Amino acid sequence: MNKYSKTLLRFSALFALVGAFLGSHMAGAGSYAFKTVHAHILVVGWLTLFAWAVYYKVFTPARTMVATFHVASAIIGAIGLTTGMWFYYLKPFDLADTITTVFFIVGGSIMLLSFVFFFILTFMKTEENN
Repeated sequence: MNKYSKTLLRFSALFALVGAFLGSHMAGAGSYAFKTVHAHILVVGWLTLFAWAVYYKVFTPARTMVATFHVASAIIGAIGLTTGMWFYYLKPFDLADTITTVFFIVGGSIMLLSFVFFFILTFMKTEENN
């Protein structure tokens, strides 16, 4: 499970870098157009993925598909949700509203699934107490 911790930690670091860059950009430009995306990148991407990385480092869940689905959905969901927000609110590529809305909803739904998987994991046995 250490690979899950390391993977989540690396993605959280990437989100931290992107979030810090966006914050710096907004401050320098004097525009808060990215504020919603920036906040979600830091909370969902950096803080949540980091917390889950620590969970996998401290606890060793039994090797299950739930843990695998949790990590995969966390990464895909965090990327999908924040990218979807960017498409939806800032319209960088002038995509159709239907496409941006679907991207936003699908990304958020996958992220929500990762929270469900995590909730389930917290009630499952760990390798230490099987």
